[in-house]
Amino acid sequence: MNGGDDAASSAAASGPPPSLEWRFSQVFGERTAGEEVHEVDIISAIEFDKSGDHLATGDRGGRVVLFERTDTKDNGGSRRDAEQMDYTVRHPEFRYKTEFQSHEPEFDYLKSLEIEEKINKIRWCQPANGALFLLSTNDKTIKYWKVQEKKIKKISEMNIDPSKDPGSSSPLPLIANGVHADKPQDYLSKDFPFPPGGIPSLRLPLVVVTSQETNLVARCRRVYAHAHDYHINSISNSSDGETFISADDLRVNLWNLEVSNQSFNIVDVKPTNMEDLTEVITSAEFHPIHCNMLAYSSSKGSIRLIDMRQSALCDSHTKLFEEPEAPGSRSFFTEIIASISDIKFSKNGRYILSRDYMTLKLWDINMDSGPVASYQVHEHLRPRLCDLYENDSIFDKFECCLSGDGSRVATGSYSNLFRVFGASQGSTEAATLEASKNPMRRQIQTPARSSRSMTSVVRRGSESPGSDANGNAHDFTTKLLHMAWHPTENSIACAAANSLYMYYG
Repeated sequence: MNGGDDAASSAAASGPPPSLEWRFSQVFGERTAGEEVHEVDIISAIEFDKSGDHLATGDRGGRVVLFERTDTKDNGGSRRDAEQMDYTVRHPEFRYKTEFQSHEPEFDYLKSLEIEEKINKIRWCQPANGALFLLSTNDKTIKYWKVQEKKIKKISEMNIDPSKDPGSSSPLPLIANGVHADKPQDYLSKDFPFPPGGIPSLRLPLVVVTSQETNLVARCRRVYAHAHDYHINSISNSSDGETFISADDLRVNLWNLEVSNQSFNIVDVKPTNMEDLTEVITSAEFHPIHCNMLAYSSSKGSIRLIDMRQSALCDSHTKLFEEPEAPGSRSFFTEIIASISDIKFSKNGRYILSRDYMTLKLWDINMDSGPVASYQVHEHLRPRLCDLYENDSIFDKFECCLSGDGSRVATGSYSNLFRVFGASQGSTEAATLEASKNPMRRQIQTPARSSRSMTSVVRRGSESPGSDANGNAHDFTTKLLHMAWHPTENSIACAAANSLYMYYG
């Protein structure tokens, strides 16, 4: 669990990395001015695979769309030519690969409940034999998909040439359904008289591969259903490549990829009397290295780290991460804005990034006294919490992500804005960008304010009340909830309604 300590110490010695200048890379599904956005087209999940060569998105219509990277293939030219190229021109490029319908709307007749097809989460699994594998889930059902290229087979010829048929010198013309044109349509219903010695020749289609054309085929390998009474909010793969977890409001279940009819309940926070319920599970994530460890967050703003080796039902946690409430700061909205909407482990498993409504927090799993850094995202909205509660915006669930090297963190906001912060010790990087072709349009170049609290927690972020970083009023109808960071490069994919924007730095 201490992997990355040496890297952290060396990074601290050399100082924080310079701030990145973010540039627009690509957009898929760009809207024209005034174009209406259909509800089913709104993106609801984004995920890079471990290699960063593939990207998957899910939408509210139950579709999964796959993209593949193209700039790493067929670069051509010599190494010297590549070195002489302007490196600023090179950036990750993706292209549309395929799409498939993952989920359909269903109806639970026992509970008289409609189950919408919206994709809540997507997780990539280990590829094998040139095929891609991924998990997708809606509120109730998880599916395991295999996407593979298959060569197109066509009927190239018949095995008998009708002109050489010894039984007939001039074959009768055929119509579409195989009936002779001069025969009555119902003649097949009568007893067909076989000639003596049988039919001299039988014409069969000969199916062969006629070209090198391939077609991408998505096939559902397994369906993991009927294991959650409440809406699934998370799925996460184990590092062993064999198991994964799924979490709803009250339970976390452990599955084997090969077994779809059985799961094991490893976390259950449901009280005997539901009136005693005080918190629910909001997100769950496997440790990226240790397959026996996982973390889950709650609506009270706490994160619990559990070790599955301790017991079959993990009622007790190994560590509890929560920030003590400041005295005198409690209000009606305290618990609502403290609820954690997303957690992510860093690549080396040393840190956990969490997002609540107001802030991003970075936790060291070896230090449970408090977060090592806190980044203000929505502090300027605190005076407007009543309005946000009235229009339900206060319940929006923003996701967060870390760069592959752990030196930066990012999350979304309103008006299709997203924030990028430097996470290295001593870094003052704090950028506000817009999901558009000109991401720096709403950027204000002001020194990021930083201060240290009694617990040595770094707090950074803009605090312009009632407006964004450029002084514009917030548009709460356009929100950037979903985003993902490329695992090896400084490249971000984010969703603004039905459009997928990609940036590089």
